[in-house]
Amino acid sequence: MTPEARIAAAIPILDAVLGGQAAEQALTRWARGSRFAGSRDRAAVRDHVYDALRCRRSFAALGGAETGRGLMIGLLRAGGVAPESLFTGAGYGPEPLTAEEGALPPDLTTLPRGVRLDCPDWLLPDFDAALGDSADEVLARMRQRAPVCLRANARQGREAAARALAAEGIETILADGASFALEVVANAQKIKTSTAYSEGLVELQDLSPQCAVEALPLQDGMRVLDYCAGGGGKTLAMAARADLALTAHDAIPARMKDLPTRAARAGIAVTQADTGALAKMAPFDLVLTDVPCSGTGTWRRGPEAKWTLTPDRLADLLTLQADILDRAAAHVAPGGWLIYMTCSLLSPENRGQIDRFLARNHGFALRHERLFTPLEGGDGFYAAHLSRV
Repeated sequence: MTPEARIAAAIPILDAVLGGQAAEQALTRWARGSRFAGSRDRAAVRDHVYDALRCRRSFAALGGAETGRGLMIGLLRAGGVAPESLFTGAGYGPEPLTAEEGALPPDLTTLPRGVRLDCPDWLLPDFDAALGDSADEVLARMRQRAPVCLRANARQGREAAARALAAEGIETILADGASFALEVVANAQKIKTSTAYSEGLVELQDLSPQCAVEALPLQDGMRVLDYCAGGGGKTLAMAARADLALTAHDAIPARMKDLPTRAARAGIAVTQADTGALAKMAPFDLVLTDVPCSGTGTWRRGPEAKWTLTPDRLADLLTLQADILDRAAAHVAPGGWLIYMTCSLLSPENRGQIDRFLARNHGFALRHERLFTPLEGGDGFYAAHLSRV
């Protein structure tokens, strides 16, 4: 496909997303109906779509409309490419610019802050409260693509994993902050089909949660419960830290369907337990709750969440998080630890949630907390350590 054809292909996909369809679903449908598109074409169209979703407000301003066509015009202008050079109507390219579309774009520096930073206006005060003077820099960073990070299997070490990946053409560098973190700098698309991945040398995991897990007060022999395990990424990461008796639980057990395969690949034993079984297994020395959240820290990876989050949805999440914390706290042994994590940058979901929990539960104390931001190399992420006193 030519560059013009790739731009043209992204336009109806974006229109479908703007109409309410999930981006992955829209991309999959396009790929199935476009057998002529090679792997590089599919990757390029995917990049166009996700770049436009990350920068939806500013690209719409540069392109003159919040449509697939307007976003692609804005994408080109933002990248310093004259849109008329690709919007020619020739071959499979999009139709030429109208007179209105060809007019000089606005100066982004004069536009409202939320447009320039591609952030919903109603969330700006929350980002300011949480991030202070770094709010604009963090929001600007979240307009860019996220790095791809791996966690190397502790048994082999990350240097061995890096060599194995390099032998398959996947280039990595050692990432700062976590002992087993590797940042992929070339050929990330090969990871899931690589031998290093299939044999358990590496797992996909962002740098921030790796750092957060590395800071946990884990010791050999602990009984540990991952209360909101999902796919089990943090379960496996904790196993790399110490010799633990690990139990994984999720309110929707189907989310853990891949955990047995991942654990076997990594050489780790994990017990899965439904809600009814936990009461008989408790108490645990450490209970980890990585709760459902707004995902504001992961906007680079899931930019649709920027535009679908609403005040009502946030209020519902705050209620759910509080309920999970209270339920998980009941499984913590005397002197044990309750760990609270989110991939959010918003104070109401982070320290605000902890303060409300402590007001309800006087038998716990906050011992440690940290907010990671994209300025540190990974996603936005929050972790709080509470001890049962």
